Amino acid sequence: MKNILITGANGQLGNEMRVLSVENPEYTYFFTDVAELDICNEQAVSDFVKANNIHVIVNCAAYTAVDNAEDNVELCTKLNADAVGYLAKAAEGNGAEFIQISTDYVFDGTAHIPYQETEPTCPNSVYGSTKLAGEQNALTLCSRSMVIRTAWLYSTFGNNFVKTMLRLGQERESLGVVFDQIGSPTYAADLAMAICSIINAPVWQAGVYHFTNEGVCSWYDFTHEIFARAQSLLPNDAAQKIAQCHLRPILSSEYQYQTPRPHYSVLNKSKIKQTFGIAIPHWTEALQVCLEKLLSE
Repeated sequence: MKNILITGANGQLGNEMRVLSVENPEYTYFFTDVAELDICNEQAVSDFVKANNIHVIVNCAAYTAVDNAEDNVELCTKLNADAVGYLAKAAEGNGAEFIQISTDYVFDGTAHIPYQETEPTCPNSVYGSTKLAGEQNALTLCSRSMVIRTAWLYSTFGNNFVKTMLRLGQERESLGVVFDQIGSPTYAADLAMAICSIINAPVWQAGVYHFTNEGVCSWYDFTHEIFARAQSLLPNDAAQKIAQCHLRPILSSEYQYQTPRPHYSVLNKSKIKQTFGIAIPHWTEALQVCLEKLLSE
């Protein structure tokens, strides 16, 4: 019997972990968001972990508004770095295992081959820098810490790129999407399944890992696939609107970003696949599963 704490439980990944918890009834889960546990309060975190004898912490909480982070450095640092340290210390004090979810933004996106876990980090944004500081806190303060970097996360839950494109495709006659940023979309349900596999593994393997869905694409390619697959799942009027929306590939320089975006954020997933025997679906297959769930609701 394990007691598992999932922080940030109302977000995309936290909600997917909640769905999967039903399939692992042998564990006791504690799903918290800020109302139940303020992870920026060190004493509250320590008390919660001890009182509930937590064996595994999965931190899904983060400040993820990349552009807003530039103007909210203090809050971003508290949530993405300091709070991770509090969780790591509490885990270490209780002999617990700790999984910290991180991001491709710890790299600057100037590579041209998939990033391995051993690549030197080089964030070029407040968001990326604070997430890297969180990684370092996790690995330094808890000997049983695991960092899982992911990218381009979407889900049936919360706000995300897939939902935004579905909405804009029905609202606009023309839509420009960048084609010079390359990455791998990640269905949060697949990441949640990987985390459950790791928790269920017979031996805990601390360290840094990368996880996204298989395959690569640009944001333009991703949108093209969303539109193509959604048309057969939407009601006729909505499908017709998306079919008539003219999708245009544009350069990042044509889109007004406050914060630079990585031009290349493909992560090498060999380590997590080999260590835990995880089979990862291709991003197009994962997208189909998500759209079928999302558009049948």
